[in-house]
Amino acid sequence: MDLSQRIGIVDMGSGSARLVVYQFERQRWYRLTDEIREGVRLGEGFAASGRLSGGAIDRALDALKLYTDYASATGLGKLLVIATSAVREAANRAEFLGKLTEFDLEFVVLSGEDEAQYGALAVANSFSISDAWVMDLGGGSAQLSQLENRRFQGGAAYPLGYVRVTEQFLKHERTTDNEVRELEKFVKATFSKTLRLIERHGKPLIAMGGTIRNLAKAAQKAEGYPLDMLHGYFLSRSKLEVLTERLLELPSGERSKISGIHADRADAILGGALVYRTVLREAGLEGVFISGQGVREGAFYRQFLPAQEGHLLRNVRDFSVQNLFAHYPQPNEHTEHVKRLSKQLFELLKPLHGYGMAELELLMAAATLHDIGMTVNYFDHHKHSAYLILSGQMPGFSHREHVLVALLTQYHRKGDPKLGAYKALLEPDDDLRLTRLAACLRLAEYLERSRAGRVRNLEVSIDPERVTLRLIADETPRVELWEAAKQGEIFKKAFGRELHLEAGVLKRSAGDQDRRLSTPDGKTKRSKH
Repeated sequence: MDLSQRIGIVDMGSGSARLVVYQFERQRWYRLTDEIREGVRLGEGFAASGRLSGGAIDRALDALKLYTDYASATGLGKLLVIATSAVREAANRAEFLGKLTEFDLEFVVLSGEDEAQYGALAVANSFSISDAWVMDLGGGSAQLSQLENRRFQGGAAYPLGYVRVTEQFLKHERTTDNEVRELEKFVKATFSKTLRLIERHGKPLIAMGGTIRNLAKAAQKAEGYPLDMLHGYFLSRSKLEVLTERLLELPSGERSKISGIHADRADAILGGALVYRTVLREAGLEGVFISGQGVREGAFYRQFLPAQEGHLLRNVRDFSVQNLFAHYPQPNEHTEHVKRLSKQLFELLKPLHGYGMAELELLMAAATLHDIGMTVNYFDHHKHSAYLILSGQMPGFSHREHVLVALLTQYHRKGDPKLGAYKALLEPDDDLRLTRLAACLRLAEYLERSRAGRVRNLEVSIDPERVTLRLIADETPRVELWEAAKQGEIFKKAFGRELHLEAGVLKRSAGDQDRRLSTPDGKTKRSKH
């Protein structure tokens, strides 16, 4: 039975209006199924007049007509529209809202604190960071809030949107030094108390919104970043400084020539870059983490998760893995057995690798996702699994961890584990870490080769020259013995010892337990226990 629901959320911002559509089963899984973005520039001219212009209102209404038509055509039903600073602060707000009566919409105008709280909720459910500062720079305003123990501790909106500061300070085709100084002075004065708090507390800054994502994309393009992923990316202050200087060198009409800068943001992107540069400088921060989620996702989580739990996921990383698995479901019995065997191998071989919970968590994530590529094709499904992981979202995992999980699934069947194009993202000893964890996952996969759960338990004897692995089963698991024995090469590379396999088949007699030990060559011997 399909228990899923669909919801459409429109973020009517000062710069753009974006419709996102989610399919979900409450508290269990969700996926983004569609989105439409229109650059409405609702806040255009607002800095000078304090009003929504006729042209801006017309563009916003055209976007809403488009979105309601989409909702009707796809059976989506009513849309939730959330409006932010431009509508919130407009002197002619009532006039604009009066024009919405023709639409079947749930229209909510967020207060500055509400907007900050929605953004903080998105961060709390997509990062494994408990304490942080959260900044959302939109077209008309910037929200700055504080998270403690994943809970919103307060925040407010400030008149520092990238469109607003551009219109207020950057009035020439080529930006002058004096314009930059005046903008920076305004940012410092507006954020003065909060910036001192950020510097004093030393918590990371997490930023959201199209402006910072666009800047981060341009920085990734400039450095040849090997992963096409923005959420969780750390944009260093030095990279932002270099990018901002490049933007300053160009007239506004040519800034879209910088790879990664979106054409409809190019004329105002410099204003956003200068705001962020000033914040990082004044707060003494080395950089900012990028959030791919924002106010829209905050609104979604309020529908997806129960209010009594603060609309919070219990464990961001666990949910990320299970949510991705739900997109490409596989037989649960096989997946769970491979997870159990992988964990047991990890624990039994701990004297040889010395790893802890961080590595075990990566191994468990990979064991959960190792077969999702089967939804594409059986052939090369290990490669398909890695592709789906790298193309998907795993909020809460760093880019390094995300890559390691993908590579573990890529090598869960065959191949010599290599870091490849992602080496620059990984730590110096991750090549050995990858090989050892891949050896555990691959052995677990082949110890469950028949997909019948025949290997009940494992025992290990570790000698200076070899490791003996005993497979405890109700009957001789010949196919598992045969296939696992072929993995000696990766095992030796991982742990520096030969791999020897035996199968212990348990049969009970009157007074004792008779264990028949079988080896891959079919020989048996008897031992008393």
